[in-house]
Amino acid sequence: MNNPLKRVAVACLLMFGLLMANVTYLGAVKAEGLRNDSRNVRMLYGRYKVDRGWITADNGKTTLAKTVDTGDKQFRFEREYPLGKPFTHVVGWFAPESASGIEAAMNRYLDGSHPDLVVRRAIDMVSGKPAKGASVDLTLNTKAQEIAYKDLAGTGKRGAVVALEPKTGKILTMVSVPSYDPNPLAKANKDTVNKAYNKLDKDDNKPLINRAIERTFAPGSTFKTVTSAAYLSDDSSRDENTQVDAPDSLPLPGTSISLPNYHGESCGGRATLVQALTISCNTPFAIMGMDVGYDKLKEQAAKFGVGQPLEIPLTVTASNIGPDEGKAALAKTAIGQQSNQMTPLQMAMVAAGIANQGTVMKPFLVNKIMGPDGAEIDGTDPEELSEAVTPEVAGELTKMMIGVIEHGTGGAAKLPNITVAGKTGTAETLPGKPSHAWFISFAPVDDPKVAVAVFVESGSAGNDATGGAVAAPIAHDVMQAVLGQ
Repeated sequence: MNNPLKRVAVACLLMFGLLMANVTYLGAVKAEGLRNDSRNVRMLYGRYKVDRGWITADNGKTTLAKTVDTGDKQFRFEREYPLGKPFTHVVGWFAPESASGIEAAMNRYLDGSHPDLVVRRAIDMVSGKPAKGASVDLTLNTKAQEIAYKDLAGTGKRGAVVALEPKTGKILTMVSVPSYDPNPLAKANKDTVNKAYNKLDKDDNKPLINRAIERTFAPGSTFKTVTSAAYLSDDSSRDENTQVDAPDSLPLPGTSISLPNYHGESCGGRATLVQALTISCNTPFAIMGMDVGYDKLKEQAAKFGVGQPLEIPLTVTASNIGPDEGKAALAKTAIGQQSNQMTPLQMAMVAAGIANQGTVMKPFLVNKIMGPDGAEIDGTDPEELSEAVTPEVAGELTKMMIGVIEHGTGGAAKLPNITVAGKTGTAETLPGKPSHAWFISFAPVDDPKVAVAVFVESGSAGNDATGGAVAAPIAHDVMQAVLGQ
């Protein structure tokens, strides 16, 4: 009699053990997969039960994303984006199964699941009220943001505009064009969202890409500011009046080709640094690049942030001057060509670093986080990223960049009664294809409040677009908006 009971008992223990093992497997190993399974409607409904925090700008005065109570039992709270396209790539969208931009990067604050909100969650649970998230206020200057978007999108251009506050690193403007309306991607209906997303994903103009931080492009002559920084820093006796060779054409070492100046222009054979930058000669900067060498040029670029991982809190694609491919390649790298690739944010950091007496501040988008009761939970303190150059070298670079505005290719960025420093760039792309147009600048020179990088993508502004003609006017309007002119 005991043997049958023992067998039954052993069988029960085995089944109980297998049951516990399965529960453990599902709860620990498979939990994340089950949680994110598209068939898990409980998770889908749960995303819309939270009274998600708002996203604002201008110290809470401007609403960029808000939550609307639909009254629906299953999909109670839905997201809306009142200002739409100009802010899409920064703010992002909140969809049934995914999110982008600040909506994704700051999700745990916005949906109330961050540890900083544990007390609030407990109160909501006890009171039976819907869970409520914290609001995120951004550093954006909405007036400048909308003007930058209008200047790019209104004329059918593709590109990006980034504006920084040099002394703090605040991102005042971050626009990418083409953009799109995020509201169809925020609907609670998965089929509607997927249809809208797939249409955008198949668009040849790639509107889903944030060109300000997700892609790199040849920076052209705007990179001559970095080459100048390396050259000046390499010898303390040099200044903006140092004379350099400026031939009409430069034979490249180890090749049978020569590097010309833009459109074959003459730079007189010799020029001061300020003259060379003012008229944007290629040959003297190619010579300077070869003179300082690849390692020092790369080190100088790194001091401006090139190659460093950045989260603002959006993830930024790293810029890169490219590999060491010999002197001929280095000559082209020094003028922003060859394998030299920069994000518009990175070139804004170069301008901001020069403006801030050589100190590059870490760029950031989040101004502060406010709890559901309106009290500030957290804020971003300005943080120094690196010292790119000494104040003395920054001063020399500033004088050179003023020359570009006052006497050279950047006259379209002039502001009334304000001294502006800047640099144009026209970057070659594929053979037979139009160039990219660039412009970087900062103002006012005596007390910089804004540094700007404007990038206009190849072919979107005509076949002969230049930084001075196409990008500088946009920088003018953004600086004017930030400075309240």
